[in-house]
Amino acid sequence: MNSPILEYLASYGIDPAYIIIGLLVVMLILIILYIRTLCKIKKLYRKYDRFMRGKDMESMEDTIMSQFDRLEKLEASDEENKKQMEQIVENLQSVYQKTGLVKYDAFREMNGKLSYSLALLDKENNGILINSMYSREGCYSYVKEIIKGESYINLSEEEEEALKLAVNGGIAEK
Repeated sequence: MNSPILEYLASYGIDPAYIIIGLLVVMLILIILYIRTLCKIKKLYRKYDRFMRGKDMESMEDTIMSQFDRLEKLEASDEENKKQMEQIVENLQSVYQKTGLVKYDAFREMNGKLSYSLALLDKENNGILINSMYSREGCYSYVKEIIKGESYINLSEEEEEALKLAVNGGIAEK
């Protein structure tokens, strides 16, 4: 051994064989890491290749185009749903949204509160008021028109209470 480095290390009492063995271990570890990295790269390349070819040999362009077609169909469906919702909201403006019900005894000889006044109003408090009076001789029903929460025909106490409940929302018994 005529190497100046080995002679220098030997002068400090370090055996050159330990250094060589250490370098061989480091080199073996690096080879193992290199092989492992190559395996991961190969696996990643296979995934990339499969992705680029698509399913069942379908090209990537066909896959992208089908996704665009699907997106256009979804947008058209969304527009149709928006139109339907607007139509539903528009229709809801004219349906009866508020109710008021008052049950009462119309005649003293009858018990059980079989008579009632029912107010049905839309959002703007327009609608009808139904008054049904039950007696032993029969049942009589009357309908009165309600405009902006008021009637142009005189209302009974029960009818006024039903109208008030409908405007404010609720059900009560007298």
